[in-house]
Amino acid sequence: MSAGRHLAGAHGAQPAGATPDAPGVPGTQVTPERGDRLEAAASVLALLADRTRLALMERLGRGEADVTTLTEACGATRPSVSQHLAKLRLAGLVTTRKDGRRVVYALGHGHLRRLVDEALNVADHQLGSLPPHD
Repeated sequence: MSAGRHLAGAHGAQPAGATPDAPGVPGTQVTPERGDRLEAAASVLALLADRTRLALMERLGRGEADVTTLTEACGATRPSVSQHLAKLRLAGLVTTRKDGRRVVYALGHGHLRRLVDEALNVADHQLGSLPPHD
């Protein structure tokens, strides 16, 4: 993905001459490139649709952590946390580095932290009956 495509697609700006990506808007086309992009986004969201993985991502949004710290943070068993981390790592959502004998996990990039934060903000609105806003 080019930097221009990344910036335009990820940050709300549209390149000159682009058509809106809204359902029912005349001129919107599902091109193969857009289809791939939607599929990749759906895959990320599907991975985050698990409570344990979402808890892991939320904790990693606050900084690097090892498996012991992540196990305590999400309340799951160590083998379960390790399996979830393996899925997240395989998908490229988390990275690892060695620190002596420990493996330290981190988010793959800041977009993931913001995505998780926004999902949790939506939950706060739903649970607290807060009004929607921009």
